[in-house]
Amino acid sequence: MPEAAVVVVGAGINGLSVAFHLARQGAGRVVVLERSQVAAGATGRSGGIVRTHYADEAEIRLALAGLRAFERWDELVGGSCGFDPVGLIVIVPPVRRPELERSVAWQRSLGIDCRVLSAGEAREVDPALRLPEGVSHVAYEPGAGCADPNLAARTLAEAALRLGVEIRVGVEVGEVLHAGHAVTGVSTSQGAVRAPAVVVAAGAWANRLLVPLGIDLGMRPARARVAVFPAPPGRRWPHPAYLDNVRGSWYRPVAGAATLVGVESAVERYARPDDMGAGVDDGFIATCADAVTGRFPVMRGAASRGAWAGMFMDSADGRPVIGPLPPYEGLYAIAGDSGTSFKTAPAIGLGLAELILTGESRTVDLEPFRADRFVGGAGPRAGYAAEPGTVSR
Repeated sequence: MPEAAVVVVGAGINGLSVAFHLARQGAGRVVVLERSQVAAGATGRSGGIVRTHYADEAEIRLALAGLRAFERWDELVGGSCGFDPVGLIVIVPPVRRPELERSVAWQRSLGIDCRVLSAGEAREVDPALRLPEGVSHVAYEPGAGCADPNLAARTLAEAALRLGVEIRVGVEVGEVLHAGHAVTGVSTSQGAVRAPAVVVAAGAWANRLLVPLGIDLGMRPARARVAVFPAPPGRRWPHPAYLDNVRGSWYRPVAGAATLVGVESAVERYARPDDMGAGVDDGFIATCADAVTGRFPVMRGAASRGAWAGMFMDSADGRPVIGPLPPYEGLYAIAGDSGTSFKTAPAIGLGLAELILTGESRTVDLEPFRADRFVGGAGPRAGYAAEPGTVSR
């Protein structure tokens, strides 16, 4: 007899979301295995921006389902996830304005409150904003906002535990076990756990489990860094979150009247996940300071009050891999999210649980995110509106 109905590898927000929804849907015994601690990877270092602005309609729909879950977190999960609808402003170069307007149109067609603002209207929302030369319009999503990644993971883990999910921390998974192409469980540092279904939600470490199975989806780990700067008196607080595709950076308000900053140029592609370290050097902090003061001159002279680094997994086309992994029966993944899946995790977990238990994701459409889209070669990276440089967006 199997020890579990489903084993989930990884206790970040995606793994926890899958486990929570499996338990809610009566999956039987669900075991989550985590090499470190809950939210110790990309989740705990996430920028935590929750928004629907994407350049791809499938991701807009997935993000909308995630946003609705964050808005109703206490009702759906229990407790607070720290969601605060501070709004989102997206800045793009003038040449990319048609893409911006297309994304806004898609969002509006789905009932999302999103609009294009003139430069003057944007400064009414945030008087501290200085737009780049030539940028006359931005996108504004007033219902978007920010959540607390660690609080969201904690409350989701507690809800999963109440439903009977077993979360084992400090357990290293060695390999996915199988008989032919049928999954039979996983080996771990504390012995094998038998199960007919395994979900790989291991973030930057996913390839260690997939490549030995002959599965190479072109995913590569990447290291990103962020820094925090206190806002001066007089800065409107909380300010909106920003995706700045001119400077290749992003900004969001955090507790203590401060701004969290990430910069795309500082992302180190294809870093080794175990060698990354959490430290941040002075050069990166100076880069962040230049970005934030260039966009908000009132921040000039602010000294960083903290900085950190983390890992995420890039996919070949910038979109996550969600669903079954052929040719193995019982093997599933949420992987290669390119740092974008914090906001979509509630929807990913629900859809993937439905897929595992019924063979169909009824609530959200996961078809565009299947791994077999890479058969014949991955397409180009898509999505100009991802927050650059964050750890799990």
